[in-house]
Amino acid sequence: MSTELLLELSGVTAGYGKMPVLHGVSIKCHRGEIVTLLGANGVGKTTTLRTILGQLKPRDGEIKFNGADITRLPPHKTAALGVAHSPEGRNIFGNLTVIENLRAGAHLLKTRKELKEHLDRVYSMFPRLKERRTQIAGSLSGGEQQMLAMGRALMSNPRLMLLDEPSLGLAPQLVKLVADTLTEVNRTGTSVLLVEQNARLALEISRYGYVMEKGAIALEGNAKELGADEQVKKVYLGIA
Repeated sequence: MSTELLLELSGVTAGYGKMPVLHGVSIKCHRGEIVTLLGANGVGKTTTLRTILGQLKPRDGEIKFNGADITRLPPHKTAALGVAHSPEGRNIFGNLTVIENLRAGAHLLKTRKELKEHLDRVYSMFPRLKERRTQIAGSLSGGEQQMLAMGRALMSNPRLMLLDEPSLGLAPQLVKLVADTLTEVNRTGTSVLLVEQNARLALEISRYGYVMEKGAIALEGNAKELGADEQVKKVYLGIA
């Protein structure tokens, strides 16, 4: 793992309207690593990703990406710097084909050559998408739709991929596929910030982790150390 910081949140406070959700959140992601953000529903994990993306503006604190201040950047400018997002619930374009969805994720690419290269990369990771490339996305299985959501995010060749609950609602064999794919994505050079309720999956593939409670970071540490923490084991891993 590189010692170079790619993403840094420092004391970020954010919310919706007058309702605060995040309270002084500080998170670091170094270049070339997978970092996981654990926590129960409603504690602020998705809000954290939205704030990084620029969909929400922090009331306080600072967000830096690759050394640049992105705290007030709009989403399209954050994306142009190399931040991609695969949201909870997948949010694919169900009335478009698989390849049309993938092309929608490639809007930042400048040449047909780049488009072909990135399509080939996604197809090598998800051969099923190549088989289904002319199929309407809404007719895909849940697992295939998750592959498509991840593949669409990868089409921009991001430096950082923000993933929100990629294993949600998937059968166990597909959860393993998601884990293997994230490991491969990371191996090819993309850093990952993973929001995931499946703590076992997340801690197995991550190097570092944060546990969020009530909009604040309650615990953080090496993923293996977090997996051995009694509170994490009891609350998130179901081990008494």
